[in-house]
Amino acid sequence: MNEIDYKKLFNEARKFFALEWDYTKLTAVEKLAVLLSATAFVAVVIIIATFALSYLFSALITALASALGCEWGAQLIAAGLLLLLLLVVFAFKKQIIVDPITRFVSKLFLKPEDNE
Repeated sequence: MNEIDYKKLFNEARKFFALEWDYTKLTAVEKLAVLLSATAFVAVVIIIATFALSYLFSALITALASALGCEWGAQLIAAGLLLLLLLVVFAFKKQIIVDPITRFVSKLFLKPEDNE
């Protein structure tokens, strides 16, 4: 009778670990899908924002060229504004880029499951 109980226990443990492995794989796929979709969304937003910024700066250069009467001066002012924007992003890269990404990824992978 003891031998049968061990076999049954072994089979149940094997089934349990197989189910846990399947659950782990499904959870990993779900989290990877969320991560990849968020990455794709950010990429699309960056591309659209780049085009919008290009058109805005083109309009700014046109307006400044009319006001200044000098197109190269308008382009230098626009380039200076872009460099200033670059410096601001670089100075605050931790707050603007690193921290939000770290929070998102840590919430995604370290958040306790709701069904436990």
